[in-house]
Amino acid sequence: MTQANPRDLLQALFAAAVNAAQPEHCIPRFLPAPPKGRTLVIGAGKASAAMARVLEQHWPGELSGLVVTRYGYAVPCERIEIVEAAHPVPDAAGREAAGRMLALAQGLGPDDLVICLISGGGSALLPLPGEGVSLEDKQAINRALLKSGATIAEMNCVRRHLSAIKGGRLAAACHPARVLNLLISDVPGDNPMDIASGPTVADPTTCADALAIVRRYAIDLPAGARALLESGRGETVKPGDPRLAGVETHLIATPQMALEAAAEVARAAGVTPVLLGDSIEGEARDVGKVMAAIALQVKRHGQPVAAPCVLLSGGETTVTVRGNGRGGRNVEFLLALAVALDGAAGIHAVAGDTDGVDGLEEIAGALATPDTLSRAWARGIRPRDSLDNNDGHGFFEALGDSLVTGPTLTNVNDFRAILIR
Repeated sequence: MTQANPRDLLQALFAAAVNAAQPEHCIPRFLPAPPKGRTLVIGAGKASAAMARVLEQHWPGELSGLVVTRYGYAVPCERIEIVEAAHPVPDAAGREAAGRMLALAQGLGPDDLVICLISGGGSALLPLPGEGVSLEDKQAINRALLKSGATIAEMNCVRRHLSAIKGGRLAAACHPARVLNLLISDVPGDNPMDIASGPTVADPTTCADALAIVRRYAIDLPAGARALLESGRGETVKPGDPRLAGVETHLIATPQMALEAAAEVARAAGVTPVLLGDSIEGEARDVGKVMAAIALQVKRHGQPVAAPCVLLSGGETTVTVRGNGRGGRNVEFLLALAVALDGAAGIHAVAGDTDGVDGLEEIAGALATPDTLSRAWARGIRPRDSLDNNDGHGFFEALGDSLVTGPTLTNVNDFRAILIR
């Protein structure tokens, strides 16, 4: 297949990674027996509605609940209410849903069970502000964080301490009920406190940590948000808190699982998979340069493995926005990779977000080929100028190389594959 059509193989690898994280494949085996009391389902994230539907289909007892997902990601459920809200910049629909969710958690007893369905995107979808912080404040801070180059762990640390629901607060509200967390990870390292900013798990970080991050990236905090952090009133629920004693957490899908699924497809096509890591972070353009150097080492010297092979990686890179183009970390990575490869023969690549949305665009990512640069120049497009302007989507769309999937209803973060023939 790689000799005939590298694009088909790369798209098959991406599809396998997404399919491995579909809720129908990973939820049923984690479901317990129904409790003596009520079963309440709550959750948030780009995959939460799809997760809720699978749960309904496999749950033998009564249940009710509320989950919030991104606009366009709702799927029909019969007993669990699905609400749509904005991502990555939160809106009033998300704030209202988060408030209702917190209210549903009140008054539960020790015989009740709360099943919490959390996936990537949940942080923006649960924007219930802490004391003295408005939704407009949260929106402004979110925009600033997204442009700052901060890692997802750093962004979520700030978000947790400015929230009334994240950082374990939602789980604490469920006490004394048992809480079962089913998490689809979209974060490097799969730390539960960073998946949707950890609404139902303990948080060891502090307000002081959040303030340090704000200073590091020169984020201009509104007065109410700064007061909440400086006073310590924004402190989260810490490990060892007795209200979290009944919390059980399972990672049901992770970036590593997605990479392993893609690796199986590569092997079946006669291509050696090389898994470089499931939690690669850093500036997207810098990661692109490094990956290009590795690919060229394979092509020229057969190290660390001989071609045909495919370099697979996941994680979440960042983009420090300096231009005004249509960015996205995956297309920024891919454009930097293409520039660094400089038309090297026999090297093709795909990069995309497994939720189908890279940055603010309804585009998952793109594909790059050995003639990417020459085709761009033929159209009067300067690849380095596009990179400097953070215009990856504009660049690849002009070439007809965008990867468009629509909502995938899951999210295990970024997927990158570099095929060397």
